[in-house]
Amino acid sequence: MMEVEWLAAHATDADRRKHSVQREAPRHYLDRDAPALSCLDTLGSAPWFSRAVAACSEDTLWAYGVLPWQIQWSFDQLVEAFDAKDKAAILRVAADLGHYVADAHVPLHTTLNYNGQLTGQDGIHALWETRLPELHGGGYNLVVEEPVYIADVGSWAWGTLRDSHGEVPLLLEAERSVTSGWDGALHVREPRGGVMQLQRDGLWCNRYHEHLDGMVERRWRSAVQGVSSLWYSAWMDAGQPSLEGVMGPGKSCGLRCWWGQRRGRHCEPKQVP
Repeated sequence: MMEVEWLAAHATDADRRKHSVQREAPRHYLDRDAPALSCLDTLGSAPWFSRAVAACSEDTLWAYGVLPWQIQWSFDQLVEAFDAKDKAAILRVAADLGHYVADAHVPLHTTLNYNGQLTGQDGIHALWETRLPELHGGGYNLVVEEPVYIADVGSWAWGTLRDSHGEVPLLLEAERSVTSGWDGALHVREPRGGVMQLQRDGLWCNRYHEHLDGMVERRWRSAVQGVSSLWYSAWMDAGQPSLEGVMGPGKSCGLRCWWGQRRGRHCEPKQVP
């Protein structure tokens, strides 16, 4: 199996571990609006985990999520894997890092009201994260710029969480607005995974998608850019090791060059900064 195919097949491994690995679930979110996390307010925009533990207690942090720190921890593991030229570790950690970064771009992974359960909007998580992309993702432009080097991963992770959290009010208000003005059925039964499931009506979803004004596509594009940039940055921090004989043919020029080649561009190994 090619590396890209392997990464695609294992992109959801972290989700599969939620019910079997202790403390896996909190790695996927941060309830930033939880009153219990007000202890973070005086620690700056990107607090170190050790300082957060001292201010809040470790149990509190794990109770309300550790996603931005998990991105840093997985990034550090990927640097080590690149440095060791350990293909299995590179692929495994890259898949997990990509998953956590994608989660950080989902607004509902940043709030106590993660499924609309606090506002009578139950099911909005799967609606935003799955139903809308299934209906409209085929029309999204997901071609992004080449990866860039991220010098401060912690600050980047916290900034991404803040951007996502800032979308929560619109996400909720748009659902309320569309629902209040809707005369037809809100749900339909459709086949999914071999069984009939209750889903939000497709026409209703179209209206909701319009009210979100490109939010899902924006966050998706940002996630693609973020994942590729963090993979690239980990390779850079590992000293730009040659990947020849590790990741397969065509990888010896480095990740930036490989990225360009996959998009039909020519670049020389010396062009890697």
